[in-house]
Amino acid sequence: MITTRTPDKLQKIAIFGLGRSGIAAACLALECGLDVIAYDDSQKPPEAIPQECWMKPSDWDFSAFDALILSPGIPHSYPEPHPIAQAALEANLPILSDIELSYQLQDPSKWVLITGTNGKSTTTALVGYILSKAGIANVIGGNLGPALAGLHSPGPSGVRVVEISSYQLERTPSLQADIAVILNITPDHLDRHGGMDGYIDAKEQAFQAVKSGGLKLRGGGDNFTQIDARHPTTKRLSAESVPMAARNNPALQGAHNLENIAAAIAICTALDVSETDCISAIQTFPGLPHRLQPCGHCGPVHFINDSKATNGEAASKALAAFDDIYWLAGGIGKEDGLDACLYYKDRIIAGYFYGRDAERFSQDASGQIKTMSFDDMESALGAAFADASSSGKAGTILLSPAAASFDQFTSFEARGDAFMALVSNIINTDGQEVSYAG
Repeated sequence: MITTRTPDKLQKIAIFGLGRSGIAAACLALECGLDVIAYDDSQKPPEAIPQECWMKPSDWDFSAFDALILSPGIPHSYPEPHPIAQAALEANLPILSDIELSYQLQDPSKWVLITGTNGKSTTTALVGYILSKAGIANVIGGNLGPALAGLHSPGPSGVRVVEISSYQLERTPSLQADIAVILNITPDHLDRHGGMDGYIDAKEQAFQAVKSGGLKLRGGGDNFTQIDARHPTTKRLSAESVPMAARNNPALQGAHNLENIAAAIAICTALDVSETDCISAIQTFPGLPHRLQPCGHCGPVHFINDSKATNGEAASKALAAFDDIYWLAGGIGKEDGLDACLYYKDRIIAGYFYGRDAERFSQDASGQIKTMSFDDMESALGAAFADASSSGKAGTILLSPAAASFDQFTSFEARGDAFMALVSNIINTDGQEVSYAG
């Protein structure tokens, strides 16, 4: 049962887009006694949405609503407003996220916001894991896992650990958080924010949401000058401060994960978990699917699924974590390209590029690493395995795509699952015992 409180302002809302967040928002609002009108381009209501709530937007009276809950993937500003968003803006109707709805409708708790271009999911899951090991009630959700509106309140002494995207931050105006961390800021989703300045402004909303006396944390890297000037009390995280005992978990490989660990320790100690208990939990953290996920080996050739790396900066973190890499990348490339990845060219034996932007990736990497282009991931993996196994040496076949998945897969999860299925078939066909780590 979702614990709720009576809303002070919202009485009637419209919801457009009924993915997991939209459905969760509708169910929460209905449970709180709100009037709900909902629609989705699927043309028929999901099972969880009562038929009487289903209404085409052409029949909506926008002046009758208190807010519009819009799916995160639907633009309200750049590159241009969706027609439903435009109608809401013309009616001076607030456009909110399901996270805002959770804040307004559910019982109070402590709130921790975790954002950044990369590392959000690992840090969010790690914080939740540490809190659970310490016996502190918590829920994790938002951009990671279940929609927050579908989770119960952990109570006034409990903690909501929220992975929150730039899209969601723009639509969560009244949230008051206890702790927020911005892990890093590198170019991503620039079309949705009108450029880099808009993207930085969206991320800054995490700090704007922190209540007086709350904790603001930020990672390293560039693009923080503007934010630092506006938030002078922000504490900067230090990867060097991570105790040696917290550095050996195979699910948290790579220098980038040291900063994720530093963030998790800073957050959890601020929530009264001892550093000793933090370290103990970190040592047993199992990791997340599709984030540097070991998925077997065939002799000296190991396979790593890092399908979550949907931009070049994220993929570069994976490339920094291994040597002798047979690199699989491709899909729909992002604005940042491969520049950050090619900094680690000495670790890459060859790049096996596939999908829509395979030729673009090959051109970008030409002259720096050996490259090959393929129509699909299966062909790229086959070529990579043939090269790796014939070398007679230890090596890592790394799927770290540096691109979105939507040219050939429905999500990065589907892409990673497909990779793991192909790897399993290779290992079993080769007669090796399948060995999974992490």
